Amino acid sequence: MKMLMFDTESFWFETFSKTLEHVEDVKKEEKIDNAAVVFMHVEMEDEERKNKVMKSALKNFKWYLNKLDKNKIVLHSFAHLSSSTSSPEFAAEMIYEIKDKLEEKNIEVYTTPFGYFSEFSIHVKGESLAKVFKEI
Repeated sequence: MKMLMFDTESFWFETFSKTLEHVEDVKKEEKIDNAAVVFMHVEMEDEERKNKVMKSALKNFKWYLNKLDKNKIVLHSFAHLSSSTSSPEFAAEMIYEIKDKLEEKNIEVYTTPFGYFSEFSIHVKGESLAKVFKEI
């Protein structure tokens, strides 16, 4: 898994086009202020090491939120961080399991619709820690 994490003032998105036929039709627009935004890419090799990847991702997200002193995170599937790509079903499963586990820790979690290209606008803060890349 690869994760590009941002400390944002605001993140706005609107669904643009459906990329997977089997996902439900969604038309969504949302703006989330003052959150960590994570562009995440689930890789093919993650399918064989799901528990390790899940544990490490959760640890990284909690570490990042703690460093930013935030309790709000946006998970955005972004299949452009690696040439290795898991099945769409596995990627969606990972994202929604991570979402559930973070919510169990009383973290406010948002997700962009899986299986869609979205138009987005992101206001990232300027500090060094506002832009972090992690690879699991």
